[in-house]
Amino acid sequence: MDDQAADGRQDAQSVPGCYRHPDRETGVRCTRCERPICPECMIEASVGFQCPECVRGGGGTGHGPSASMPRTLAGGTIAADPRLVTKILIGINAAVFLAVMIEKSLLSDLYLVGAWPPAPFTPTQGVAGGEWYRLVTSMFTHEEIWHIGFNMLSLWLLGGPLEEHLGRARYLALYLISGLAGSALTYLLAGGSTASLGASGAVFGLFGATAVLMRRLRYDMRPIIALLAINLVITFSWTGIAWQAHIGGLVAGVVIGYAMVHAPRERRALVQYGTCALVLGVVVLLTLVRTAQLA
Repeated sequence: MDDQAADGRQDAQSVPGCYRHPDRETGVRCTRCERPICPECMIEASVGFQCPECVRGGGGTGHGPSASMPRTLAGGTIAADPRLVTKILIGINAAVFLAVMIEKSLLSDLYLVGAWPPAPFTPTQGVAGGEWYRLVTSMFTHEEIWHIGFNMLSLWLLGGPLEEHLGRARYLALYLISGLAGSALTYLLAGGSTASLGASGAVFGLFGATAVLMRRLRYDMRPIIALLAINLVITFSWTGIAWQAHIGGLVAGVVIGYAMVHAPRERRALVQYGTCALVLGVVVLLTLVRTAQLA
């Protein structure tokens, strides 16, 4: 029995890990250099799969130059700095926060509000008053240091891995549309004169997409589920939180994230950006419905 147990441990340890991601076991090897590669690092060749380094080093894939470029799991181009867009988004949020701290009156022009003054007066401010830009500016606006601190920490921790796996364009689309979905649901369900702000809708979109990605990569789902559950408890137990933004962003993030990582290779861009367009269309529809109600 002891010998059999030892043999079992030896067999389990014999499964190689990806040369770029040692923690991921794989039975696939590059057809040129024979190094083990995980699904994220596999680049389809005329025969089998090749690793990113062999593809960069020269042909052999049977495809054109653009098709031979190393790609992310979602089909995006592998970038030298996989966190560039995340850094830019954090920089924009920080710049807006500093601007609001310097000039307090700027805040009233940036946060999300449906209609002001409220009924029975005709709104002259707010989304219903024609200020549709508030759906976007509110996504980058914070008033309290703890608020922006928590959101930017979450953006850094969740956004970096997502940007690396999705690619810059797909990741940016996920972030912006998730934030807009959160704004639209807040606009639809919150009181017309209720003001809201913050990147929480977009961050919850990243939560949803991260859960989808981890399931696709067969990672342990318990940490992200526990973290998401804690945030949802906070969302519905604390006063002053726009739960609509969190739920809207989360749903959009799950839908877009699923399309990003599960789109079939032959119709990848069509499915991915088609889903983004569909969610964006829902955002526009909700906004129009609420505007008709308030105006």
